[in-house]
Amino acid sequence: MIALVQLLIKYALLLPFFESHGVITTLSPLAFSLLVISTLCIAASGYIINDIYDIETDKVNKPERVIVGTYVSEKVALRLFIVLNVIGVGLGFYLSNGIGKSGFFVIFFMASALLYIYSSYLKQMLLVGNIVVSLVVALSLLLVGIFELLPVINEGNRKIQIFFFRLILDYAIFAFMVNLVRELVKDIEDIDGDYKAGMQTLPIVLGRDRTTKIVFILSLIPIFSVVYYVVTNLFKQQLFVGYFLIFIIAPLIYISIKLFSAEHKSHYKHISSVLKLVMLTGLLSIVLYPLVLK
Repeated sequence: MIALVQLLIKYALLLPFFESHGVITTLSPLAFSLLVISTLCIAASGYIINDIYDIETDKVNKPERVIVGTYVSEKVALRLFIVLNVIGVGLGFYLSNGIGKSGFFVIFFMASALLYIYSSYLKQMLLVGNIVVSLVVALSLLLVGIFELLPVINEGNRKIQIFFFRLILDYAIFAFMVNLVRELVKDIEDIDGDYKAGMQTLPIVLGRDRTTKIVFILSLIPIFSVVYYVVTNLFKQQLFVGYFLIFIIAPLIYISIKLFSAEHKSHYKHISSVLKLVMLTGLLSIVLYPLVLK
């Protein structure tokens, strides 16, 4: 999903507006491919280190999906984590220096460090881990705007470059909101294993029922945010309005209704799956912009 969205931002949102709007991008196709590979390596390393730390927890929550210790030894997994991190951060260093923005390297280093700290420490803290991992997800989208648009801003193109950067930022905020709700739903789903591991997640501290009510309220935020966004920015574009109503707003309302009545682990698992689908359909709306922005 990360690779798909990054490719859509580059090839469906930015490049189509080079001639019509004067949008200028920084990276060549090869350099952009390295950016995608770097992002995927860091994300994959984050999944690996999380699986390493969650071996005992996953044996309770998802026994059929325990990979580290079953199919791959912990030692091999740790080596893969290190290798992928070196590749991801190394490519980030190469790309940052290649475009004359060596300071951008910090983004890759911080993302890698945050994913490690999240797995080893932050995910045990109340809400902090949920927020951090959602920020990293949002950053994977924003990274394209940072590398493609910001380095080539000048007085002549500042307005259009900032417009498209803010558009990418809007999608990053959407990804953050939906992923935060999903992270909390997953915490409710995984309460048994997390409790055994001594974590202090929201459902463990407040209880499943209270947390479900809080997540229900939080699930309303992306609904109202998307509705407000459509009304203020896209209400004249019937294609956008129809797409957002059917594939984003309606499923989000469905999720809120399901949260209101959720009781069993299977309910939360279903809600989590629908949230992942909504994030995908929301991000896929990027392909509509060349059809409506003339």
